[in-house]
Amino acid sequence: MTIPTSKNSELSPIALFVYNRPEHTRRTVESLAQNELAPQSDLFVFADGAKNENARAAIQEVREYAQTIRGFRSVTIAERERNCGLAKSVIGGVSQVCAQFGRTIVVEDDLLTAPNFLRFMNEALEHYKDQVRIFSVSGFNFPIDAPEDYPYDAFCSYRSSSWGWGTWQDRWMKADWAMRDFADFIVDRQQQERLNRGGDDLTPMLARQMAGHLNSWAIRWEYAHFKHEAFALFPVTSMVYNIGLDGSGVHCRGDTVNQKPLSSSAARAYRFPETAEVPPHFAAEIKRLNRISSARKVLRYFRSQLESKYSAVKSS
Repeated sequence: MTIPTSKNSELSPIALFVYNRPEHTRRTVESLAQNELAPQSDLFVFADGAKNENARAAIQEVREYAQTIRGFRSVTIAERERNCGLAKSVIGGVSQVCAQFGRTIVVEDDLLTAPNFLRFMNEALEHYKDQVRIFSVSGFNFPIDAPEDYPYDAFCSYRSSSWGWGTWQDRWMKADWAMRDFADFIVDRQQQERLNRGGDDLTPMLARQMAGHLNSWAIRWEYAHFKHEAFALFPVTSMVYNIGLDGSGVHCRGDTVNQKPLSSSAARAYRFPETAEVPPHFAAEIKRLNRISSARKVLRYFRSQLESKYSAVKSS
């Protein structure tokens, strides 16, 4: 896709990634279009190619729907001829939009957004554009209640989120998608404990990625936050609701995630923390909500296998 160079909107462009879920896509777009800032926002739709023949009919339905999208300042559609897979599609699409505009808001095809989502995302991306320790901005939050005396509408987190988020070109380009220092990380328990400040599931997830059992851009982006001692910004009240936990998605096959209903608050000026620090209350709550259950401890197998592999490489 050649991104037009004549876009002059002061708002961050939106990158929407779709594949073969027409009903999810329709609901995602309709909720996004209800945002106050949608008519002033440029939307870029990245439609991945078919993985197999069984997917072609649904993919065609999604693409036909994309041609009817209205309610945005402009709509540009990129239809991939071949299947990239979600990870490669997101990395490529976000890189392309960021290279042109310097920042972007990213939405996948199974996310409902509150009417104030774009307002929050744009204000946060502008507010922290020069704060390099903030690597990303999330529109989603876990079901966490803020302390009564917490004075802001957002907080910094060790953990990032892939459910409705945004970033800047200068931070996105710092990610090492090849994970070239993973051999050092997987044999260093102190580093693993630091990464796991965002949840005990993070190191096992990274190990699955490097063992070839997972193809995720999100866990590698999480690792980029960790490597650069950077944080993600979360809203106190979630503005994103995932409707893809019904077995229809590639990486969310019927997972149980507790989510609060979307906020109906009117868009307004948001109060952001001035310093990049993770409040202990929110850090503890996010870690508590992302513990590994007994059933998921099998993931540790992948870590032990990789530790053995990379320990042998380093000692040879």
